[in-house]
Amino acid sequence: MNKLLVLVVCFNLLMCLSIPDLSAADFIYDEGKVPSYTLPDPLLCADGTKVADSAAWKNKRRPELLKIFETEVYGRMQGKPAKMTFEITSTDKNVLGGKAIRKEITAYFLGTKNGPKMNILLYVPNEVKKPVPAFVGLNFEGNHTVAKDPGIKLADRWERGGKEKGMRKMPGEETRGSASVPWSVDMLMAKGYALATVYYGDLEPDFAEGWKWGVRGALAKNGLDTQFAADDGGAIGIWAWGLSRILDYLETDSDIDAKHVAVMGHSRLGKTALWAGATDERFALVISNNSGCGGAALSKRIFGETVGRINTVFPHWFCGNFRKYNENEKDLPVDQHELIALIAPRPVYAASAEEDKWADPRGEFLSAKNAEPVYKLFGLEGLCVDDMPGIDKPVGKTIGYHIRTGKHAVLEYDWEQYIAFADRHFNHSVGSKVEK
Repeated sequence: MNKLLVLVVCFNLLMCLSIPDLSAADFIYDEGKVPSYTLPDPLLCADGTKVADSAAWKNKRRPELLKIFETEVYGRMQGKPAKMTFEITSTDKNVLGGKAIRKEITAYFLGTKNGPKMNILLYVPNEVKKPVPAFVGLNFEGNHTVAKDPGIKLADRWERGGKEKGMRKMPGEETRGSASVPWSVDMLMAKGYALATVYYGDLEPDFAEGWKWGVRGALAKNGLDTQFAADDGGAIGIWAWGLSRILDYLETDSDIDAKHVAVMGHSRLGKTALWAGATDERFALVISNNSGCGGAALSKRIFGETVGRINTVFPHWFCGNFRKYNENEKDLPVDQHELIALIAPRPVYAASAEEDKWADPRGEFLSAKNAEPVYKLFGLEGLCVDDMPGIDKPVGKTIGYHIRTGKHAVLEYDWEQYIAFADRHFNHSVGSKVEK
């Protein structure tokens, strides 16, 4: 690997993470210093009545909770564009050493080529019966980084210019395949799963004024003169919206079993995957990898990253109302176990890393654990353990969890667990080869 590629990969990795100042005394990393807190009851309705069955959950309590998250945390979602069209721009039926079909699809959100758009990269495994289940996720660095495949179109978007002002062209050929480990395309193809991914910057560049170059600005009624309301969705909202638009395309592709699509995300895109899964019930399974504050971790624990810190460093991610809870988590009317509960009865998996204290692994486990009462309404088992499991010891049935060795990343080990989880819930195996 040449020096330039090393520098680019390192820069992009740093851009993917919420990196704390580890010397700061304001952040809690000691369980003994976690303040006392009370979690809201996901089964307690606004009028004080208690949810007793799945019908009351679906018809009364779930809409209440979803509305609170929309108003106070992530903001209101955009709807599906009425004039959206898809164009398959390239197809190769023999890529990755013959293991896969590669398709590239452009979604034109307003139906015009000069309007807002995103580019979808889709791999479908060869030599297995179609249609196949799929994993969907956004990537951090451009579609061309996902696999060592010279045929993928290079990302043609712009990104924030680091310490420089303005925007700059994304790194190109030298980064091709640089994120192949986090995506494990070969493993997914071998296990009979398709993969659909989009560069998240297609939807909105990841900085405070990135909306001006993204879909939020393009769809805003007043364009760049827009003043967002306190409950308008932020970047996480538009990234989640984009995941639903990928699913819109997959529903049109005869190679894909669109009833069995899992949405997966890492870090800030893990937060995004959870919100997409909560708001779009077409996603059959939801996976959060090291998503931390505003994702799977409980906010009221105030361990590692806090609501105040995340809103200060990343003011564009959430809606304006979320800032009311900066250093004021006790007044937050919901917590992240209720976000996970919104996914019920669909399977959900949260994963942590031992060295990723900033994302609060115990808070992620406790969030999954405290979602169990909602799954029980549907007669479903959750984690099936009372205490946090050991390192590299996955647990759970309809709710899955593991904490693995290592740092804030997506590793092959993670994908092994996610694929096994999907296999169980999708009743999926690689299946028979296509007859020649």
